[in-house]
Amino acid sequence: MECGIDLNALYNEITANGKTIKGDSMQVQTYWISTQDKQKLYAKTWGNAENPALVLVHGYPDNQEVWEPIIEQLISKFYIITYDVRGAGQSSVPKRIRDYALARLSLDLECVVNELLPNRNFHLAAHDWGSIQSWESVTEPKFKNRILSYTTMSGPCLDHAAFWMREQFLHEKPKFFKQLFKSWYIVAFQLPFLAPTVWHFFSPQRWGAILTQLEKKKGLPLNQNIAKDGEHGIGLYRANFLPRLTRPRERYAVCPVQAVVLLRDKFVSPELIDEVPKWATDFERVEVDANHWAVLSQPQEIAQYIETFALKNSES
Repeated sequence: MECGIDLNALYNEITANGKTIKGDSMQVQTYWISTQDKQKLYAKTWGNAENPALVLVHGYPDNQEVWEPIIEQLISKFYIITYDVRGAGQSSVPKRIRDYALARLSLDLECVVNELLPNRNFHLAAHDWGSIQSWESVTEPKFKNRILSYTTMSGPCLDHAAFWMREQFLHEKPKFFKQLFKSWYIVAFQLPFLAPTVWHFFSPQRWGAILTQLEKKKGLPLNQNIAKDGEHGIGLYRANFLPRLTRPRERYAVCPVQAVVLLRDKFVSPELIDEVPKWATDFERVEVDANHWAVLSQPQEIAQYIETFALKNSES
């Protein structure tokens, strides 16, 4: 089945970052995108279509709403595309674990951009699992000259991470065990019944309290779909970690890459970024004194890094 758009609707009033914003400044259109394996992805476009295109891919256990504080900062400069990845937000939920594989997630991105940005190049920025899955496209030759730049946050290429872990185990065991300790949840997510069930106990308010503690900032936007996003997104871990970490591939970036390194990240060691220059010939690194969800706690600073890098690598 080919990719396609089933439905679109236009809204002139939305809620973003806890505020109601009216008018063209945050104009959004919504779409349903059909994937090649008959999933439905809920997507949105924001702003003026004549601006440079920027695709934002969210992580786990989030959905595309996590980007709204960033969008508020960038909408005057970019035509922005967001979507709920399969299993998250309003998108459909695959029945099989293998349908969360990285190759399938890359095809989802391809479907979205082919429908919403036909014959257009675009910039890409992603966070957490959005970043992990976006690396699959950023290292795919067919996206060469289509993806203009890539900003990655808290989500390494799993193949690169596997090579890094092997190197650290041989020569820098403290770094190896530091990342292993941070990755305890990956093992927990492999448990067939316990891991999905735990998410049933999370309300938006309870999850918000955890984010407040992590980010040391109150009043962060709440994920109203947290229980379902957490439960269904576990398939991302089960479908990908063991195959990629045990059988890593040599994957080279096809575009300029910027890593926004979050120095207080509780889940991803900043040292993992040390591996990227081996796989990206055009690479830049910036550091932010923040924890894992800086997209919510420090949207102005994160947006500025995305904007600066994208405009630097825009088409002439």
